[in-house]
Amino acid sequence: MDIYGKQANEKFCKDCGKNININAEICPFCGCRQMGILGITSGKSKVIAAIFALFLGGLGIHKFYLGKKGQGVLYILFCWTFIPAFIALIEGVLYLIMSDEKFNAKYNNKE
Repeated sequence: MDIYGKQANEKFCKDCGKNININAEICPFCGCRQMGILGITSGKSKVIAAIFALFLGGLGIHKFYLGKKGQGVLYILFCWTFIPAFIALIEGVLYLIMSDEKFNAKYNNKE
C-alpha cells in the first residue's frame, strides 16, 4: 500500500476518487469510463491516425493503422503519382476536426 492508500494493482477513479482495479475500464462505484495512458481509451487514436496521414500518408500508413489494408495497398501502389499524398493530407485534417464520437463509431466500432 502506498501513502495514498492504494495498492500496486489499483488506481483512483477519475470521477469519484475510489480505489478501483488498474485495468478497469468502468468504475464499479460510479459507472464512469476510465481513460487509459495519456487520456486515450483503448482502440485507435484519431490524433495518431492524423499524424500518420500528414507525415506518412503518401504510403498509406494511416490506412493500415485504421485497419483499411486494401486502401493502404492502393496508396502504396500509386504513391509515385503523389495523388495519395494529397488525399492523405486532406484526410489528416479531417481526422483532426472529426468529433471523438464519430471517429470511434467509424474506426473503433463504439460510440
